[in-house]
Amino acid sequence: MPVIKKWENSLVLQIPDHIAARLGVTENSEVEFSMSDGKLVVRPVSSKLRYSLSRLLDEVTEENLHKEIPTGSPQGDETT
Repeated sequence: MPVIKKWENSLVLQIPDHIAARLGVTENSEVEFSMSDGKLVVRPVSSKLRYSLSRLLDEVTEENLHKEIPTGSPQGDETT
C-alpha cells in the first residue's frame, strides 16, 4: 500500500505504474490537485492528456450525441 513520505519541504505520494499508465502520466508530467468530498483528486493537466479513440467513445451517450450536421452536396471524388 502506498504511503505518503517527506521530501524536502513537501509530502510525496508514489503512484503505482498501472495507475500512472491509465492516467497517461510519466515522470515530470504536469498534474493538478483538487479536493472532492474530502478526497484528494489528481488529474493530468488537460494539455498533456493523452487521448485514445476508445476513451473518447466511452464518453458518448444518448444525451450528448449530436444530430448529423449538413455540410452541403458532395464535391469532387467524394462519391466514388
